[in-house]
Amino acid sequence: MTTSDVAAAPVDEPPPALAARRSGGGGMLGRYILVRFLLIIPTVLILVTLVFFLIRLTGDPITAALGGRLPADQLAERIKEAGYDRPVIVQYFEYLGQILTGNFGTTLTDNQPVTHVLLTYGAATLELVVYALVVAFIVGIPLGLVAAAKRDRAPDAVLRVSAILFYATPVFFSGLVAKLVFSVWLGWLPVSGRASVRTEIALSRDGGTGIYLVDAIASGNAAYVGDVLAHAVLPALTLGLLTAGIFLRLVRTNVIGTHNMPYIDAARSRGVTEYRLVRKHAYKPALIPIVTVIGLQVAMMLGGAVLTETTFEWTGLGFQLAAYLSARDFVAVQGIVALIAIIVALTNFVVDVIAAFLDPRVRY
Repeated sequence: MTTSDVAAAPVDEPPPALAARRSGGGGMLGRYILVRFLLIIPTVLILVTLVFFLIRLTGDPITAALGGRLPADQLAERIKEAGYDRPVIVQYFEYLGQILTGNFGTTLTDNQPVTHVLLTYGAATLELVVYALVVAFIVGIPLGLVAAAKRDRAPDAVLRVSAILFYATPVFFSGLVAKLVFSVWLGWLPVSGRASVRTEIALSRDGGTGIYLVDAIASGNAAYVGDVLAHAVLPALTLGLLTAGIFLRLVRTNVIGTHNMPYIDAARSRGVTEYRLVRKHAYKPALIPIVTVIGLQVAMMLGGAVLTETTFEWTGLGFQLAAYLSARDFVAVQGIVALIAIIVALTNFVVDVIAAFLDPRVRY
């Protein structure tokens, strides 16, 4: 290129690499979404495979569940009928084929299709996880902003210690303490269950979604809504505070980090108050890490739901999973864990897509 060519070129013309990057942004986003979606397949496959072979280390599911309760000849007949006398690798590929058709098998202890168990109890676990996420957002994000605004002062120290306690306290222990204080000693909230017997009968009679709050609102009965919410408070707090501690520390760390950014210094030089800096300028950038970890937190909540539902007798997938594990019904366990794996993989995909829209750097 000659000197005259350089002089004739527009001053504001972007470099070729930058121009190509700008023009290809949409393509990069589409490619990123496609890759993340395709990664769901190996993720679910690995988890399902691990569960399948780890369970087979204890022997075939029928012997594990019914051994000692059936005569040897009947037990052998059941094993042959179910196909568990065949090579494990043959059983594995047959199981994968069943999952692709939506068939997760039949439970051994109560002879129900696993899909029926998933549909019946999955709504309860979904409801609990949504409650817990609401608690985590309501508690973790505002307290994280307060901790950042009061950095290295007494409120910040108290909140940081609280965040560690929220995260480190076992779910079953905090649940038992909450029941003891708010249900037994104070009598403010119900001890267990998703609703009172009367409300459960009424909501089940009317059919519905299986999500009690939605069904209670649809019924138009305020007493049902209040009863459902009262039963949800302690389980939601127990599971939600676990994640609230993580959100609190993430928001605090990222808001403090943004205080050193040039645009924050420019706003401060214009006389913007520290409170407004945190609330208006440093708040949104601090939410991007929250979005990126939501997928992991959903996985943790689904794991914590087993203990939470057992503690509060919340009849969801976690409660049933604990019961099937106790009964050594590994067919049911396989199906529930496979569903949880699919939910976690899909949640991470959605979170990755949202993060790519919020922060274009993610897609490159």
